Amino acid sequence: MIPPPDASPCYILGLESSCDETAAAVVADGRRIMSNIISSQIELHARYGGVVPEIASRRHLEQINLIIGEALSEAGLTLKELHAIAVSSGPGLVGALLIGVSTAKALAYAARLPLIAVNHVEAHLYANHLTGAGIRYPLIALIASGGHTALLLMPEPEQIVSLGQTRDDAAGETFDKVARAMGLGYPGGPQIDRLASSGRPDAVDFPRAYLDEKARFDFSFSGLKSAVINHLHHLRQKKEELSLADLAASFQEALVRVLVDKTVAAAKEHHAACVLLAGGVAANSRLRTLLRSELAQALPAVPLYFPPPLLCTDNAAMIAAAAFPRYRCGLYAPLDLNASASLTPGC
Repeated sequence: MIPPPDASPCYILGLESSCDETAAAVVADGRRIMSNIISSQIELHARYGGVVPEIASRRHLEQINLIIGEALSEAGLTLKELHAIAVSSGPGLVGALLIGVSTAKALAYAARLPLIAVNHVEAHLYANHLTGAGIRYPLIALIASGGHTALLLMPEPEQIVSLGQTRDDAAGETFDKVARAMGLGYPGGPQIDRLASSGRPDAVDFPRAYLDEKARFDFSFSGLKSAVINHLHHLRQKKEELSLADLAASFQEALVRVLVDKTVAAAKEHHAACVLLAGGVAANSRLRTLLRSELAQALPAVPLYFPPPLLCTDNAAMIAAAAFPRYRCGLYAPLDLNASASLTPGC
């Protein structure tokens, strides 16, 4: 049943547990953040150089009820005052997702509230709705994170078309793997971004995969990753002088250039009214700078929007924001909702 119009705010509790952040947030009317609580597991996984799924799931289980309580307390609301419970149901680590999904189903059942399933990748788009951006349609969105790289078209609100996605390593995953090979630690994206600022982006000519015409909006970064790691091994074997700053800058430039070129090309082809950047890699300073510059040169009237760093990484505010239009349309999930590790945008 579609809820009747109501002048009072619509409060949605969002839950996020797709990877290594346990998060809960309350958002009013899909726009106003009442609370946004995130418990990060970065220190827990740093010793392993990446996320260990079993450890992530156990920590979610330990934290999720505490995080929900904190989110409700900060928002000054009780379960009875909420209008819906929203949860990221995929894609992600299936064990981690199941903690959030199971909790959301229990809360929805106990409080007799609608349950709303949200696609994690699509939710990143809605982080831009929380910043007051003047979003117009049709729009092109680049979502680049640790687990996902996707280029999406939204011809109109709530209509999402997948133009392309990664065929192998995601952008953020590539940053992490290269950073680990360079001995920079985890997470790799921020480390490489900082190091690259003092390096030369043209020091090493790394490959850039643009693929064939049929896959012009897909991404492939496994070749770039291998080239950087092989270059590192070659330098170390020959005991040649190694500038990590130059290496970081050259690698980052090769990866970011592909992201930017494909995004601008898609904006041109689909006559975009604006472009959105989202996901953890959206916090990368070179990506923001280059995309803004190239877009301004190619399409001067088309604005670029991206969220602040806190809303680039996985968070529950974006889950609640993405759930709001689904709530208004009465698109509720059944209580036998299951997690989907491979859910794709548009599903």
